[in-house]
Amino acid sequence: MSITQQYLLDSHRARLHGEPEPPAPGRHDVAVVRELRDYRRFRAVIAGRPAHGRLRQALSRWLRPRALG
Repeated sequence: MSITQQYLLDSHRARLHGEPEPPAPGRHDVAVVRELRDYRRFRAVIAGRPAHGRLRQALSRWLRPRALG
C-alpha cells in the first residue's frame, strides 16, 4: 500500500468516526528540513566548528585545480 492510499484510507476512517483528518503526506517536510538544518548548525557551534559554509568550502577545496609539478 502506498502512502497516498494509506492517507486516503485514514481520511475515510476519520470522517466515518467524526475525527479530524490526518495531515497530508509531505505537508511538514519543509519544517522538518529547517529543524534539521538548525540542529546541525547548533551542533557545529557547540563543537567549535563554523556554523555555515562548510559544504561550499569543502567543495571548493575538492574542485580547485591542483598545480602540476
